[in-house]
Amino acid sequence: MDAKEIRSGVWQFQEPGMNVPVRIYASEKLFHAMEEGVHKQAVNVAKLPGIVKASMVMPDGHYGYGFPIGGVAAFDMEKGVVSPGGVGYDINCGVRLLTTNLAIENVRPHLRKLVDNLFTNIPSGVGEKSSLRLTLHELDALCGLGAGWAVEKGLGLPEDLKHIEEDGCIKEADTSKVSSRAKERGKSQIGTLGAGNHFLEVQKVDKIYDPAIAGKFGITEEGQVTVMVHCGSRGFGHQVADDYIKVMLSAAHKYGIRLPDNELACAPLNSKEAGDYLGAMRCAVNYAFCNRQVITHRIRQTFDKIFKDAELKLVYDVCHNIAKYEEHMVDGEMRRLCVHRKGATRAFAAGRKEIPDAYRDVGQPVIIPGDMGTASYVLVGTKTAMEETFGSTCHGAGRVMSREGAIRKFMGTDIQKKLETEGIVVRATHPKVLAEEASGAYKNIDEVIRSVEISGISKAIARVVPVGVAKG
Repeated sequence: MDAKEIRSGVWQFQEPGMNVPVRIYASEKLFHAMEEGVHKQAVNVAKLPGIVKASMVMPDGHYGYGFPIGGVAAFDMEKGVVSPGGVGYDINCGVRLLTTNLAIENVRPHLRKLVDNLFTNIPSGVGEKSSLRLTLHELDALCGLGAGWAVEKGLGLPEDLKHIEEDGCIKEADTSKVSSRAKERGKSQIGTLGAGNHFLEVQKVDKIYDPAIAGKFGITEEGQVTVMVHCGSRGFGHQVADDYIKVMLSAAHKYGIRLPDNELACAPLNSKEAGDYLGAMRCAVNYAFCNRQVITHRIRQTFDKIFKDAELKLVYDVCHNIAKYEEHMVDGEMRRLCVHRKGATRAFAAGRKEIPDAYRDVGQPVIIPGDMGTASYVLVGTKTAMEETFGSTCHGAGRVMSREGAIRKFMGTDIQKKLETEGIVVRATHPKVLAEEASGAYKNIDEVIRSVEISGISKAIARVVPVGVAKG
């Protein structure tokens, strides 16, 4: 692999057999530290039929299933494919940010009680179930309405829907394409956090870089308290992915697609198999939107019990793992494409009709979580991202160590003590969870953000730091 830095923070290479080049967005430091397996996976993606422009990797890129995590690829509607490996198992894993009218000095005396109550009121952990149990009929309705289902049930505010990607509901979800096993797993998990890198954080605004745009987003001063939620479609989405990876392996063989890796199992976009997967995937996307909406309702309830006149407003909610149809300019022509973002965030620039009215003149909010011991960032989409990455950027810090490796290296109890000495209150279902998610298991979030800024695909607006963390 002979990559060249074609401009600051952008590396590119092409090998025989690739339909498009691989393009990696990273600082020199992160580029040279990236696993060789990431390069190989990006090369394999570049060999898929109908791929347009480039196989892209964001600076948080690391080894995944099929596509690298941090991978972006768009496919032509006539010649292209859809691949579950380009979406991932946790369909619409995503993140949302809430601002409050509270300052850290108001919250600090009640912080432990707040985190304890959030941990109790929002179930977290592997297989954890919700107090909100759905019938199959209710689950089908939820899959069709997304976050709107929760709002209809009084579990959210109507204005929330304007501040969610796809308005909280992607169209053409088809519950008839979802297996009974997926539905059974989904019935009892709405409003739950899950495990792994999923979290709920109480934060404070640490630094504002662009006061004008930050103000548009409701971030008004340093020391302001915010809340961030990171989770997805739980067992429902995982089962949808598992079901359709098997279908896609058969489909690839049926349509004569030569797979460079079976984990890139796919089907032509105009095939029945692709339509079935997309119908089921959209159900999981809407499930995740609704899941984060119900969690938001419980966060608001928890704050209301502790703080008088607390106001929590949704800044934005963005997807990380999704494939969807979007219009983008390619070689001077506006084209409809199937854009896969796996561990990557949409980052649309000002003017796009998909952006809420409140933000359309400045660009889409981009929310990039770090790890529980460092910082997270609020950014905004840019024109460069629209021109180069189909309006995409990174989604987080990105792992540099497996969960198993982190458990071997770190002690969860030690991590909790360290965080507590730094003024961060932590609750987790088990110390191993903290070991898995130790800061040392992740890339440096500041360097990741520097990468998207020097390459021009996002602009930093504000930085927030954790003061309270709840993890599954």
